[in-house]
Amino acid sequence: MAEVRALLQKAQRPLVIVGNLGWTSAAVEQFTAFVERNDLPVVAGFRSQDVLDNRSDQYIGDISLGCSRPLMARVKTADLLLVMGDRLGDVTTNHYSLLDVPTPKQILIHVFPGPDELGRVYVPTLGIPANSSRFAEALADLSPLDSGAWASWRAESRQAYVDYQAPRTDAPPFDLATVIDHLNTKLPDDAIVTNGAGNYTIWLHRYYRYRKLGTQIAPKSGSMGYGLPAAIAAQLRHPERRVVCLAGDGCFMMASQEFATAVQQRLPIVVIIVNNAMYGSIRMHQELHFPNRPSGTDLLNPDFAALARSYGAYGEAIETHQEFPAAFARAVEAKGPSIIELRVNRNQLTPDRRI
Repeated sequence: MAEVRALLQKAQRPLVIVGNLGWTSAAVEQFTAFVERNDLPVVAGFRSQDVLDNRSDQYIGDISLGCSRPLMARVKTADLLLVMGDRLGDVTTNHYSLLDVPTPKQILIHVFPGPDELGRVYVPTLGIPANSSRFAEALADLSPLDSGAWASWRAESRQAYVDYQAPRTDAPPFDLATVIDHLNTKLPDDAIVTNGAGNYTIWLHRYYRYRKLGTQIAPKSGSMGYGLPAAIAAQLRHPERRVVCLAGDGCFMMASQEFATAVQQRLPIVVIIVNNAMYGSIRMHQELHFPNRPSGTDLLNPDFAALARSYGAYGEAIETHQEFPAAFARAVEAKGPSIIELRVNRNQLTPDRRI
């Protein structure tokens, strides 16, 4: 650990990147104390946003689908990366563009429990085959660093994250960011949020603030249909906690029959379906590469609210984001499985991209 400390102390623009492998709640507390004591900025790897409380001044965002360009630039210009529990895979590295292959120009300290992963793509300056929790225990014993060299770097990084989360002045009529922000205010710190794959998840990555370990359940493999069965499993495992599933229409339809399981088991999950009547992420790539030539991406969906009611569950469809707070309250009060269908503008592909 002396070498780790020496490398960190030499840095001017350090970043810590965390994945969600190998963490315990106790280790998260030790890690949080370490980065706060040394004023280190922390970036979450792909769908690993629940390791560090996103309200912490040390948290500066996630490298994910829809990641902010200033954050990607910050990773590129960092002079040291301490990576814990993340493989540095395709999404976290923006298709392997954020770091030079095979030898990054940044000092790279890569901590990962599988030794075969170390050096597989990126040759680390220091590779440490270790579990994240055990490594966090060792970090807790390090004497404090002199953080003066990177204090402004950390503060600017945090402000950039806060700015990226700010409400848009040109928000669309159905603003999903407002929906996600309502969840920030109404869900308890230990609420579990699940999702599948699709462009709708970009709003969740960008605007939801995860606060505790074990509250983000999402696929790293791009698996559509994942969110609903994940929510069912999470509610069965943690009956005392609020569980919310965010799903796209196409994503939900790949596992919609599992809603019957939620009804049968009387699970009070709230399923929020973002219905834009198409496979949004595929349509986005079609528009990027073959403009105005959509193929096979339009969807003919059922009335999702009526589908929920046909099971004897609560179902409601809304047309504007202003209706969401009351709809969410009614879904929670139903005390059983519920569906809230968001009938959004299909032209809004991401928070920043429209057809």
